[in-house]
Amino acid sequence: MAVKKDELIRKYVKAMQEGNAAVFAGAGLSRPSGFVDWKGLLRPLASDIDLNVDKETDLLSVAQFYRNKKGSHTPISQAIVDAFSKDVATNENVKIITRLPIFTYWTTNYDKLIEKALEEANRNPEVKSEQDQLAYIKHDRDAIVYKMHGDVTRPATAVLTKSDYELYENKRPLFRTALKGDLISKVFLFIGFSFEDPNLDYILSQIHSLLNEEVPEHFCFFKRVQEADYSDKAEYGYDLARQEMQTENLKYYGIQTVFVDSYDEITEILRELEKASKMKNVFISGSIEEYVDPWSKDRVEEFAGKLAGALVHGDCRVYSGFGLGIGSSVVNGALDIIYNEKFRHVDEHLCLRPFPQNISDPIKRADRWKKYREGILEETGISIFMFGNKTDKTSGKLLEADGCIKEYEIAKEKGNLIIPIGSTGFVAKKILDEVKADITNYSYLKDYITQLESETDIDKIVEIVTEIVKNQEK
Repeated sequence: MAVKKDELIRKYVKAMQEGNAAVFAGAGLSRPSGFVDWKGLLRPLASDIDLNVDKETDLLSVAQFYRNKKGSHTPISQAIVDAFSKDVATNENVKIITRLPIFTYWTTNYDKLIEKALEEANRNPEVKSEQDQLAYIKHDRDAIVYKMHGDVTRPATAVLTKSDYELYENKRPLFRTALKGDLISKVFLFIGFSFEDPNLDYILSQIHSLLNEEVPEHFCFFKRVQEADYSDKAEYGYDLARQEMQTENLKYYGIQTVFVDSYDEITEILRELEKASKMKNVFISGSIEEYVDPWSKDRVEEFAGKLAGALVHGDCRVYSGFGLGIGSSVVNGALDIIYNEKFRHVDEHLCLRPFPQNISDPIKRADRWKKYREGILEETGISIFMFGNKTDKTSGKLLEADGCIKEYEIAKEKGNLIIPIGSTGFVAKKILDEVKADITNYSYLKDYITQLESETDIDKIVEIVTEIVKNQEK
């Protein structure tokens, strides 16, 4: 029996948040960018030796026949270079999975799409395609990409023929060892993978023989066999029965299937995963230069500290731009909980992003601050707005803090959930009024909007906000 996408999202997001998620990418992930799959790579080679790849079920033997016929590996190497050296656009699924908070990527693909997309996402990947590379660690890496069947830049050592697989244990045993360790300790999402690879079958079998029924749980995508795609009912029935049996067989090895009716659904699920993965990252926006009853300086500091502490207590990661009048209190409140409850894991629960200072050019400063805000809000899923006032340096008048307004606009653009604490006044009140007038698009606030507008009891506001945040996990 397949699992529902909601279960996948819930469990895989938990794995990402705990740092235990991994991806295993097959040829189907690269195909939308224009690369061929295994059968597509072998089709012209099979034709050269008078075979029809569509009639063959043992593609390893097809590759071996071709190698034997040609007398060397060179023509196969050239075919790999020709097929996977193209400069292609990164497809949406690759972009999403490389933006996710995942460190470990495995693939049987020869192309460079994953590492290219990681770099586009401003991440520094370490690529391991040869066994000796497993012994080294790249400085300042943000992700590791294991290419267990080789890389297009080293086609002579790529794994493709039957003899390549037979010699795998002698030439690349540490890849199997590393993958076994990851399959036991991490939660994998298999994407674009057909599960026809003998290496993975062997590794999964070994894990099952050692752990029996205690195999870890992983997930994969399959496009459901649909009757509308068949003109022959008997063929449809056969493929449906085979898919059901394959699903059961994968479950035996701990791999749960998520069915989709079209491949576009996979992209939508990945987008939901990305959005859900950020829901524990909470940005607190606000500043206050002049204190207005009932918000005295002491009460503002108490409120900011208690709210940050409560969020950290709920396993959130608090982001702060160190806003005037509240930044220090946010830090202190978060640190109190981190040091008392979270094993002093500061980086896991607190991210401080003070704005760059001493930029005299106003245009350059505005541009830098805009990019800075976009970077912060790109990483978060929830934005909380409180207070938001400043004093005009020339006139001395009390104004709405335009920085908070800009953060609100960017947060909306990035798809953050907005929580305005209108009872604190100023920009927060302005945002609440806008949200209230369009409450159908903020349904998660429907039961709380009145309290957010009027409640000034610190403990009650903290309780309301943390309840809204917790609701997003469901």
